[in-house]
Order: sequence, then structure tokens, then C-alpha cells
Amino acid sequence: MSTATATAAADAPVWDEEVAAAVTRLTAAAENEYYNPYQTFEWPERIPEGALWMSEDLLTVHGTAAAAELSREQYLALSKWESINFYSLNVHGIRELMQEVVRRIHAPGYEIPTPFFHHFLGEENEHMWFFAEFCLRYGGRLFPDRSMAFPGEKHSARLDNFVVFSRILIFEQIVDHFNSKMAADPALPDTIRAINRVHHQDESRHIAFGAQLVRALWQRLVEAGDERETAHGRQYVEKYLQSSIQQLYSVDAYRDAGIPDPLAFRARVIADPARQAAHAAITARTTAFYRRIGVLDAA
Repeated sequence: MSTATATAAADAPVWDEEVAAAVTRLTAAAENEYYNPYQTFEWPERIPEGALWMSEDLLTVHGTAAAAELSREQYLALSKWESINFYSLNVHGIRELMQEVVRRIHAPGYEIPTPFFHHFLGEENEHMWFFAEFCLRYGGRLFPDRSMAFPGEKHSARLDNFVVFSRILIFEQIVDHFNSKMAADPALPDTIRAINRVHHQDESRHIAFGAQLVRALWQRLVEAGDERETAHGRQYVEKYLQSSIQQLYSVDAYRDAGIPDPLAFRARVIADPARQAAHAAITARTTAFYRRIGVLDAA
């Protein structure tokens, strides 16, 4: 066996019985719960401008001193544009995660998760379509992708796989925090509740699948015994959580809501002590998961 072949074999993912069982269960659920998204939604001509477009406790100004400075008109406009920002983040995030999964589907080492990858890619493509459709119909555009790029370094395939599937899982869990709340919020228009409800239903499968992959990949990384790589994995999860929260605070949304000096407003809102509890709530499920599998400290 060549050195390159031996290295590839050592770095290949190892999936345990829990992963295999999850793939079987979730693939069957995806097939049984399949729907045609292109025929699922009713798209009204417009969403009322005088209505909330996002649940109030999900707005970035919730609980802050800055919220009291906004007129009712600005406040409702902010709910509209933060809604557009949220769905734009979904479009950009889905596009990225699909690219990573496409690189791995039917690749050596991915024989076990590949059956679910097919459903994952099909569903995520449909999610990207209906989120983009909402933005284009009711906001006139998608907000630009302002995600932070982390410096590229050369790592083992083990670490790269852990990082990629952690990025997917963290993204999905944060999005689902918003979806589950807005799907059940009677203050929101029916169209907004519907797209959040449908996405939440699909994401429950994707999150269960992703959690199993990340758990197995972290176990493989720890077993390899490279402390530098495990330290990098821990740091990446922390940084990506912070970056994901930062993207919710959109200068584009503040500007379109008619808020003067949106950059300064953003800085002030992020720094408000009231936002720390909101950040903890948004990331609670994710931090609990990563603590449970030993990536983040229990403290």
C-alpha cells in the first residue's frame, strides 16, 4: 500500500451503528413525508407593510435601549428587512452546504450516509428556492453574502470533515431556532408562518442526521490523537458560533429600515448587555450538543 493510500485510509470516516440506523430511519422518513414545494405555498401579491414580518423576540433590537429610539414605522420596517436578511442568509448558507455535500456524495468512505445525502440535497435545493422566492417577491432582492471567511490552513481530511459537517449542523440549528418560533407565532402573516413551518419539519431530519455525523467525526478525530487538530476543531466551533450570531445584525436591514448611521447603530445594538441572553438562547441547543460530545467545555 502506498503512503498516499495509507493516509487516505486512515483519514476516511468511520461510521458506527448509530449513524447507519439514523440513515435508514431518516431516509424512510424523507420518502414518506415528501411534498412538492412548488405546489405547497400560496404567494399573495404582497405582505402587509404594517405587519410584523419576524417574531418580536427574534429581532436584533429586542430588549435593547436602541429599540425605544425607533418609531413604529421604523420598527415594523426593521422586522421586514431582518426577515429578508434571515432568508437571504438561508439561501447563501444552503448553497455553501450543498457544495460540500456534493463533494462527498458517493465518494469513498461515504457509502453509508450517501442514501440520505440524496434526500438532503433535494430538500435543501427546494428550501433555497422558496427562501429566495420570498426575498425576490417581497423584498425585491437578496441581501449580499457577508459571511466571514476564516483563514485557510492545511489540515487532515479528518479535521476538514468535522469542520464541514459542524458548519452545516450549527447553521441548521440556529436557523431552526428561528423557524420553530415563527411557525407558531400568530402575530405573523400566514405566508411567513408557512415557510418557517415547512422548513422546520424538514430540518428536524437534517439536524438529527448532522448530529450523528458530527458525533462520529469528532470521535474519530479524538481517537487519532492529534491534540493540535482537536484544539483547532474546538476553536473553530466557537468561532463559527460567534460568526453566525454576527450575521444576524445586518447593516443592510438597518439601512433599509430608515435607521440613520446603520453601522454605528449595529455596533451599539450588538454591544447592548441585553443581547447576551438572546445569543445564549439562539445557540443553546448547539452549545449543549457540543458540550455533550466533549467539544466544548461543560462550564
